[in-house]
Amino acid sequence: MTQRTDVAFPAEGGVTLRGWLYLPDSPGPHPAITMAHGYAGVKEFGLERFAEVFAENGFVVLLHDHRGFGASDGVPRHDVDPWRQIADWRRAISFLESRPEVDIDRIGLWGTSYAGGHAIVLGATDRRLRCVVAQVPTISGFEQGLRRVLPEAISGLEEVFAEDERAQFRGEPPRTQAVVSDDPAVPAAYRARDAIDFYLQPVPAGAWENQVTVRSTRAARMYEPGAWISRVSPTPLLLVVGEHDTVTVTDLALAAYERALEPKRLALLPGGHFDPYLSGFKESSTAALDWFRRHLGPTL
Repeated sequence: MTQRTDVAFPAEGGVTLRGWLYLPDSPGPHPAITMAHGYAGVKEFGLERFAEVFAENGFVVLLHDHRGFGASDGVPRHDVDPWRQIADWRRAISFLESRPEVDIDRIGLWGTSYAGGHAIVLGATDRRLRCVVAQVPTISGFEQGLRRVLPEAISGLEEVFAEDERAQFRGEPPRTQAVVSDDPAVPAAYRARDAIDFYLQPVPAGAWENQVTVRSTRAARMYEPGAWISRVSPTPLLLVVGEHDTVTVTDLALAAYERALEPKRLALLPGGHFDPYLSGFKESSTAALDWFRRHLGPTL
């Protein structure tokens, strides 16, 4: 049995981040894992299952919502700034270090999708981490954008960005769009069926809204976490990659893995971007658990 409690900790700018802390049912201090979700995601989107597996195997687990999403504070709401999320995640690591249940010399990090890119950056720049798991990670916002936005749509997208900037200059709040929609008349970040099904999965009332700022898309297209991958070493890095990922794109992840230095491992799983949370959960969670056991030491 494990215990899950609601926790809160401060981040820069007076913002309070909130999440869940899982404690193993055995004497500590324990190795620990810090987790967070990807683009416009919240902790209720399937991450509990991963956290429970890790905690049941003797790890303290912190799973937090990014600022502006879910239970965490922060305005504007629904705004995805990768570098702000990375800075906040450092505070999550510090929060774990402050807990008496945690062995501060054995902290690992697990990030997925957009936050899989964050995992690469943090692995390269925060040596408190003893190992990192990046699941279906963003590697290159620019290259992903080339695959996902038709060339003839680029000029229109850039004008949307420009109008949003002009509106903010006039004192208006950042403009928003849907995260997912299958209606061509509704501006949205994702239109693929698997993305729609994933983001519109049932969650508790108030946990998530189908909304993200327009400027989050610009930030995503500028985000290049793959540039950091060769700097993660000597921190051990596990990349979990879907064979048919059309969101963060399989070939970009495989090329990034080749640039990574040892110690590293690749777990190549069947399916697309969302399968590691669903049909491939056993394989993805087992690969991560084995990595944490290997590099964070014995637990139970």
